[in-house]
Amino acid sequence: MAGWWRKAWIVLLVAGIVIALDQWTKSLVRANIPDYTSMAPIPGLEDFLLYEHVHNYGAAFGILQGLGGPLIIVAVIVSLAMLFYIRYIPAAAWFVLVLLGLQLGGALGNVIDRINQGYVTDFVRLGIPGVYYIPNFNVADNAIVFGVIGLGIYIMWSDYKKQREEKQAAAALAQTPADVNQSATEAPQTKS
Repeated sequence: MAGWWRKAWIVLLVAGIVIALDQWTKSLVRANIPDYTSMAPIPGLEDFLLYEHVHNYGAAFGILQGLGGPLIIVAVIVSLAMLFYIRYIPAAAWFVLVLLGLQLGGALGNVIDRINQGYVTDFVRLGIPGVYYIPNFNVADNAIVFGVIGLGIYIMWSDYKKQREEKQAAAALAQTPADVNQSATEAPQTKS
């Protein structure tokens, strides 16, 4: 248990910060922006960025509408799996622990909304006028997305490094002892 806690505290701290920030921003939105209305946080940029208070009955960014109950179950199962998996992560991989904390905090932040309200409060509307608007989102959604993308990049980079090291090791082993002896005994030639 002590070994698990040495790693888990990072995940739980990051998750706690995400949950607190997520719930705080959502409470500000619910208190100051009536449902299905908006306000411009930066005057003059309202075509690009709005705080628009909407109810999301689906998953992140409005996908899977109407599946709130199953989404709670999935979020709880994934959260428990993350907490169980922590024991297998090397202590030196603190960045992975931070990324898991982002994902855990985001998932639980939205679960809190689903349990308390039956929907998730989304409020950030971001896009390019006439081109595309990202579906409304919140702090928890961002934490999940950054955690997943960051973990994906970390895994790809780690795999790349491992393959490179394996190729270098294989090349070193492929060099025959005669090649090593010959290159060691050859003296550099100089021009006179």
